[in-house]
Amino acid sequence: MAFQVSPGVEINEIDLTNVVPAVSTSIGAIAGAFAWGPVDRVVQVGSENQLVDRFFEPNDTTFKYFLPAAQFLQYANDLRVVRAEQDGMLNSTSGAAGVLVKNEEHYETVTFDADQQFVSKFPGELGDSIGVYVVTNATAYNDQMFSSFAGLFDFAPGTTDYAAARDVEDDELHIVVVDEGGRITGTRMTVLEVWEGLSQARDAKANNGQTNYYVEVINQQSRFVWVGTADSQLTDSGKRTTDSTLPAGSDAAAQYTTVDDVLGYELVNGSDGTAAEPTVGELQLAYDLFADAETIDVNLLIGAPVAEADDDTLAEYLIAIAEDRKDLVAFVSPAVSRTVNQVDAADNVKEWADSIGSSSYAVFDSGALYVFDKYNDTFRWINAAGDIAGLCAFTDNVQDPWFSPAGFNRGQIRGVTKLAFNPIKAERDTLYKARVNPIVSFPGEGIILFGDKTAQAKPSAFDRINVRRLFIVLEKAIATAAKFQLFELNDEFTRAQFRNLVEPFLRDVQGRRGMTDFQVVCDETNNTPQVIDTNRFVADIYIQPARSINFITLNFIAVRTGVEFSEIAGQ
Repeated sequence: MAFQVSPGVEINEIDLTNVVPAVSTSIGAIAGAFAWGPVDRVVQVGSENQLVDRFFEPNDTTFKYFLPAAQFLQYANDLRVVRAEQDGMLNSTSGAAGVLVKNEEHYETVTFDADQQFVSKFPGELGDSIGVYVVTNATAYNDQMFSSFAGLFDFAPGTTDYAAARDVEDDELHIVVVDEGGRITGTRMTVLEVWEGLSQARDAKANNGQTNYYVEVINQQSRFVWVGTADSQLTDSGKRTTDSTLPAGSDAAAQYTTVDDVLGYELVNGSDGTAAEPTVGELQLAYDLFADAETIDVNLLIGAPVAEADDDTLAEYLIAIAEDRKDLVAFVSPAVSRTVNQVDAADNVKEWADSIGSSSYAVFDSGALYVFDKYNDTFRWINAAGDIAGLCAFTDNVQDPWFSPAGFNRGQIRGVTKLAFNPIKAERDTLYKARVNPIVSFPGEGIILFGDKTAQAKPSAFDRINVRRLFIVLEKAIATAAKFQLFELNDEFTRAQFRNLVEPFLRDVQGRRGMTDFQVVCDETNNTPQVIDTNRFVADIYIQPARSINFITLNFIAVRTGVEFSEIAGQ
C-alpha cells in the first residue's frame, strides 16, 4: 500500500479465504468414426440420447466407437467426443461434387462452387438423405409442389417489414429442410426444420433486432445444412432482379412438378471416407485434440478399437498423451479379435500387454464384451475400455477417486451379456503379472472388474489405480491453488499462507480415507537463499497413500474343548 503523507484513514481489504479448489475427475474422452457430427472438434455429451443427437445412431462400422461411448455414459454424465477425419470424407451438396466442411470454424475457410447452394452440415453419406425446399412468392406458396408442406407456415412470402421500410419488395422466402431418403428419421419426407419469413437482404434484421438474412440464419441455427454459395443474382439491397429466379437445383422429389420460384435441392455426393474405418494415424490426429491439459479438461481417456496390427501402436500413443499431461489415465484394450473365439486368449492378451511400455498412467483390461445394439437389433463385440473408464467415474460418484474401481462393491460392469474370454484363476494369475486387469463372470454375481493395477511394471504404490488417481487429484488441485502464489514475495508470510492453504485440503482427503498421513514442508529448509535468489518457490508434500486390498487370508483354527481363546488368540 502507498504511504500516507498527511493524517487520514485508509481502508484496505485483505482476502485470506483462498482454498484448494475441487477438480474434475470423471470426464471421459474418446475419438472415433461416427455417421454424423462435426469433425476434428471436441463435443461435450452428457447422455446416450445426446450422443445419438450429435453423432447419430451406430451402423455396422461406427458401432465400434459409438457403443463404448454409450457404455461409459451408463456410469457417468460427461463425455468429450471427437469425430476423426477420414481420407475422402465429404459433405453432401446440391452441386455436382461433394465438399469437405469439417466444422463451424472450417466452414469459414471453404470456397464453394457456384452450384453448391446448400451443403449438409456434416460430412458423410447420411447427408444424401437431406432435401432443401425454397419458396419465394405467393404463387409458389400455393403450388402443388409445395402443397405437401401445407400448414407449416402462417403466410405466403412477400416483403419483410425491414425491406418495406427501405422501399424494397419481394425479399421474403421460406425454407424447409426435409429427410427425403428417410435415413435420418426412418420416414421419407419427414420435415426436419422450417424457416419462415427470412430475407434475401444481406443486412436484414428481424423485429427482435437479430439478423434475418437467410444465409446467416441457416448457418447459425440449422442442425442439418449450410448455405454454400449465396445466390449471386441477389443485389446488395436484397431485391431479386425482376427477370430471374434462384438457380434451379435438382428436383428432389420426382412426384412433384418444379415450377418457377419453388426450388428443390437434393443433396448428394456425401462420403464417410474412402475406407470403412479410420486408420490408426487418423485416430491419433483426433486424439491430439485431447493432448493439451491447459485447454481441454478430461480425466479418463478411452482407447478406440483398432486392428491387432495397431492395438499396441494406439495404446502407446494414448499413454504418451497421458504421461505428458500427467492429469489423466488412459484406458486401453486389446483388439477384439485377440479374445473373440480364441482358445489362446490369455496368451494373446499377455503378448499384447508385454509389447507395451510401463506406465502408471494407463490401465489394461482382458478382452471383449458382448453387448446389445438396440439401434440395429443385434449383438456386438466391443472393447471394454469405455466400461473400465466408466467404473472409475462411478467410483468417483459413490466414493472418491482414491477408492479402487474393482471388485464386487464398485466393479460390476453393466449391460454386458457375456465375455469373449472368462479367465480362470490360473489365467488371472498370468494376466495380473502382465499388468492386465481380468474381467470375470461369476455365477450369480455378474461380470466384475477383478483387478486394479495400472500398467506400471515396477512394484510401487503407483501400480494401483486408486493411488495413481489419488495423486492426480492432489497434484491437480494443489497446482491450481499454487498458481496464486506466482509473483508473490518468497518470504515466511507467503510460505505460511501456502501451508495454511494446503494442509486443510489434505486433512479433508485423509478424513475421506485417501491417505494415512501427510506432511507439508514449505519453509527456509527448502526455500534457501539460493532458491529465493533464483525466483523459485519450493514445497515438499509427503503422502502416505491408502492401499486397496488385493489379497485376503482367512485362518480357521480348531481348538480343544475348555481352551481359553485369550490364551491362544494372536499366536
